[in-house]
Amino acid sequence: MKSPHITDLLSKYDTPAPRYTSYPTVPYWEGTFPNPEEWLQKVVKAAEDAPEISLYIHLPFCEQLCTYCGCNKHITKNHAVESPYIQAVLTEWKLYRSQLPERVVLKELHLGGGTPTFFSPSALHSLLSSIINTVEVPEDADYGFEAHPWSATQDHLEVLFHLGFRRISIGVQDFDEYLMKVVNRRQTIHSVVECTTLARAIGYTSVNYDLIYGLPFQTTDHIRQDIQWTEVLRPDRIAFYSYAHVPWLKKSQNAYAEEDLPTGAAKRLLYEVGKEGFSALGYLNIGMDHFALPQDGLAKAFQTGSLHRNFMGYTTSKTRLLIGLGASAISDTWDGFMQNEKTVQGYQEQVAAGKLPLLKGHFLTKEDLLIRRHILNLMTQYQTSWSVTTPVLEEAVARLQELCQDGLVEISDQAVKVTMAGRPFLRTVCMAFDARYWKSQPTGQLFSKVV
Repeated sequence: MKSPHITDLLSKYDTPAPRYTSYPTVPYWEGTFPNPEEWLQKVVKAAEDAPEISLYIHLPFCEQLCTYCGCNKHITKNHAVESPYIQAVLTEWKLYRSQLPERVVLKELHLGGGTPTFFSPSALHSLLSSIINTVEVPEDADYGFEAHPWSATQDHLEVLFHLGFRRISIGVQDFDEYLMKVVNRRQTIHSVVECTTLARAIGYTSVNYDLIYGLPFQTTDHIRQDIQWTEVLRPDRIAFYSYAHVPWLKKSQNAYAEEDLPTGAAKRLLYEVGKEGFSALGYLNIGMDHFALPQDGLAKAFQTGSLHRNFMGYTTSKTRLLIGLGASAISDTWDGFMQNEKTVQGYQEQVAAGKLPLLKGHFLTKEDLLIRRHILNLMTQYQTSWSVTTPVLEEAVARLQELCQDGLVEISDQAVKVTMAGRPFLRTVCMAFDARYWKSQPTGQLFSKVV
């Protein structure tokens, strides 16, 4: 049987699907207004079972709106917002810390946004030292932060380095300065080079570049330029994300017309050019959209089968408990999820009242936990297997039959493996296991397209 052409596959499978940083995905959470006491019991139980925890801190402020961005952010040039927000985050941490066991080992710490480097170095030092002083820091701690190359100063990098940070993720998006103007991002090639050079000189051992394919007016020439700069600057990791066009959720994306965006086969070609170029430079393709040099921890985790994926994306650290602090941050006890109030004002008001700023959550059923494990296996290892067949797995295999016929997956006795041809459609493969999606398929637009 002749294998379908990539154009035919895109026509067939380039449909909206979740990115699966969790299962169930957020739109399918069942929780009504969360019970703080019940949630705290889950958090404490997870910390008692395994003292190593992960901490994500959401710092939502940006001085300027990048129109492509799908993150939860608050645009302001008023830096007086820094102190009240930091005090709120510290208060939230104290609410958790007072309930946690005496011994807490902070294995992983990540600052996301927004723009974490919106905050002054002294403000970040105050926030982080106050948290780190209440926990045990292991020798193999994995601390990282997202940096805007325009605002990340030498002082920022030095302060965070002295607090134990060794990973920096630089939001490059694309090296073409015209494209950055199109998406209203204040950035130059020089700022990226300077941020990278400073990080290496200070001692950061892992430099990541966030790159996006599918931006308005982006062509293969732009991707080739990104590859050339990658060869020059040699980041340890690359997150090569697909631009998620969701203007019904993020109104700023209406700044450009649909015809300005590469779609379908044209968009997929951007990824294939990038993948080929990064591979030629010695980077290993990891998971759905990441590349890493062989000596980087992410590559080693992929090769040993210890790669993990959570709300922070792909990570080398797999902890039972992830606590999210800050507006819109999500926590994970493995058997439960909880998201904070999304607005800065609502978040700060709840914390000021002495309450955990909980918005919505979901406690996983036995079936959820089973499906979560298989989707995680697929997202991190491109394969999954089971020893006991259940109706939900039988249904997943039935949905995968057409993908199998098209050469995207291989199905054997109680196992599924994603082929090289199927990797562009990894989200589609995972969706076959998503029982909640199939029980209640969305009637409106919820997710971005696979490609």
